[in-house]
Amino acid sequence: MTLTPFVLLEIAVGLATIALALYRKFLATREETLIHLGPGEERETPKQADMAQRLHHIDRWGETLTVLTAAGGILLAAAYLVRAWALSLRPY
Repeated sequence: MTLTPFVLLEIAVGLATIALALYRKFLATREETLIHLGPGEERETPKQADMAQRLHHIDRWGETLTVLTAAGGILLAAAYLVRAWALSLRPY
């Protein structure tokens, strides 16, 4: 059995993780860092709450994808090492 499909899947998950991190970074550049609570700023409060909620969801997905990427990489490395060890025990 070849590990190529698993390597390709791991690359795709890794690229998705990187893409999500870049999307979050670009989205966060539009975030307002000051909290608008004064009179006349009532329109800004829902926008800030919406942005905070969006960033929270992106962060949750980012954490999940990061864990999946790390776990997949460890499992892939372990599978490679087990396979290399099994092949080294084979007689010529």
